Amino acid sequence: MNTNVLQTPIAYLKGVGPNRAETLKTELGIHTYQDLINLFPNRYIDKTQYYKINQLQRNSADVQVIGKITHIKSVAQKKGQRLVARFVDETGEMELVWFRGQKWIRENLKLNTPYVIFGKTNWYSGIFSMPHPEMELLSEHQGGLKVSMQPVYPSTEKLGNTGITNRTTNKLIQQLFMETKGRFSETLSPSLLKELNLISKSEAMFNIHFPKSQELLAKSQYRLKFEELFYIQLQLIAKNAQHKQKIKGFTFDQVGTRFNEFYSEYLPFELTNAQKRVIKEIRADLGSNAQMNRLLQGDVGSGKTIVALMTMLLAIDNGYQACLMAPTEILANQHYIGIKELLKDMGINIALLTGSVKKSARNIIHEQLENGELHIIIGTHALLEDKVQYKNLGLAIIDEQHRFGVAQRSKLWHKNNIPPHILVMTATPIPRTLAMSLYGDLDISVIDELPPGRKPIKTVHRFDSNRLKVFQFVRDEIKKGRQVYVVYPLIQESEAMDYKDLMDGYESIARDFPLPDYQISIVHGQMKPADKDYEMERFVKGETQIMVATTVIEVGVNVPNASVMIIESAERFGLSQLHQLRGRVGRGADQSFCILMTSHKLSADSKTRLETMVATNDGFEIAEVDLKLRGPGDLMGTQQSGVLNLKIADIIKDNDLLKMARHYAQKFLKEDPYLSQNPVIKHAYEQLVKHKNIWNYIS
Repeated sequence: MNTNVLQTPIAYLKGVGPNRAETLKTELGIHTYQDLINLFPNRYIDKTQYYKINQLQRNSADVQVIGKITHIKSVAQKKGQRLVARFVDETGEMELVWFRGQKWIRENLKLNTPYVIFGKTNWYSGIFSMPHPEMELLSEHQGGLKVSMQPVYPSTEKLGNTGITNRTTNKLIQQLFMETKGRFSETLSPSLLKELNLISKSEAMFNIHFPKSQELLAKSQYRLKFEELFYIQLQLIAKNAQHKQKIKGFTFDQVGTRFNEFYSEYLPFELTNAQKRVIKEIRADLGSNAQMNRLLQGDVGSGKTIVALMTMLLAIDNGYQACLMAPTEILANQHYIGIKELLKDMGINIALLTGSVKKSARNIIHEQLENGELHIIIGTHALLEDKVQYKNLGLAIIDEQHRFGVAQRSKLWHKNNIPPHILVMTATPIPRTLAMSLYGDLDISVIDELPPGRKPIKTVHRFDSNRLKVFQFVRDEIKKGRQVYVVYPLIQESEAMDYKDLMDGYESIARDFPLPDYQISIVHGQMKPADKDYEMERFVKGETQIMVATTVIEVGVNVPNASVMIIESAERFGLSQLHQLRGRVGRGADQSFCILMTSHKLSADSKTRLETMVATNDGFEIAEVDLKLRGPGDLMGTQQSGVLNLKIADIIKDNDLLKMARHYAQKFLKEDPYLSQNPVIKHAYEQLVKHKNIWNYIS
């Protein structure tokens, strides 16, 4: 079928018209025939059986009854009124009830005419009633497309109130099939259909809307899910390949003296196999003449910083400068102190540029960057200012990338004529499934083992009633010379309440851990940055044993001597946040502990989160559970929530299908980069890109 027909505006479909078209647009995003045909049912109802009124049972099943309306009346109720109709067949009578859209219903109902009604029944004062039934004249019902399994389409309250019921949607789709004769251009190549034993596009489209059997429905869903995931992967992989062809990078062909000297003389510990593998992947990128665009994932404490540092040394060996950008001053400072310490005997110039650097010092840094005296610059957003110009920036490393927008990253790109190589680091494990879709156009490296000597953190869940025992445990740990974090939730909506909890908690800890034996630091969002830094500093130096804080300490604070993390009201945190907080301890050689404190009242999801934390330290496993609980939108934060706007596939449930789709997309592009030998796929791909029906994923 000509794909252009599917681009017809929806208002032209018989039965739609301008008003309905507007509602369909705003409520479901349906603009064209194509959008309507791709509105797939959420579920299906078996409508093979008709019941008599005297056969109805008091259960919650949907039933179908044939009968007539003999009488309609409005009945007053507390708020407004409801419309009630008396519905009879030869065995008895029941009531039909409407609470909304009464005017429209009253005008359109026919008395003493056979109807087929469908819905859930309620039993109330000796009679069955059916609220908001689906209704169809028996004459139309007998003439319609006979389907044993009825599709149920996505809907909204507004659609229902304006008379666009599930039945209406179903009829519109029947109309569309009549106008297009149910013929759809094939979008997958004959070889793929044969190899994967998939049914044709036309057969799949028909059976997804009007399934002839359970088996055909399953085949249709499988075929359409594969197709959707296949084209998304095709686009992401093609984008990555184009990027490598189009965007030339600097070629770092030397592994020079700085890299080798550091590796053999100054490396503080033996690299793990995972670190070695990742450095190898990065070196291969830097040696090709394409710009590197790589995502480095590694759990908290897996040694990403050393990998970043060695990558910077490769840039310096090849005569280029490197920059490292972090989301907060605390984190930038920490990177600066750590890296300066590691490189102190190597004669490499490093500077720190953040908002609090004084103007005079700032001017010197600007000058040294431009004349090339500075090898490495570490900083915050301050690195993006227009004044910051480099002599030859060859590598930009971005830490905790989800905190920087796309626009900010592209600013770094434009500091040079040739864009620098980009390495993005994150300690927020992204499930492999999601990474394939969200960052499909970045190459991904994963550090999946911890450095030797690190003991896994022991995690336990305790109720508030066990608090005295927990405090005793804390005293024992402090006696051994260790330090302790106590973290309280802070959520925008309930800030006043949270602040009170934090202060109450602080007071009760101060009572149980009195001066002069114990020193306590407190850090929260309402403090001035200088006070916050002062308190942090005291804890880092070991002058205080207990740090009471809100989640400001989530990212990047490194106190190897802290071995206990107590998380108060742990049920109010998300899984990834709990995992990040736990990662603040376990940074030294001592056994560390994470104690999750909660009340006895827990929802099912909270229980799952707590059980997961107790069961595993693996960030990827945790991220997979998080994805199942929260869905892909929430996981990436609101700014990316619309990103997985899939029509039929489900990133989580169809994980295996996604892997298969990616495998075939890679295979096709590898064997035939321009798809010239696969005209069917080439045409379908071009149509999708042209009509923006592939969602442009961001990374």
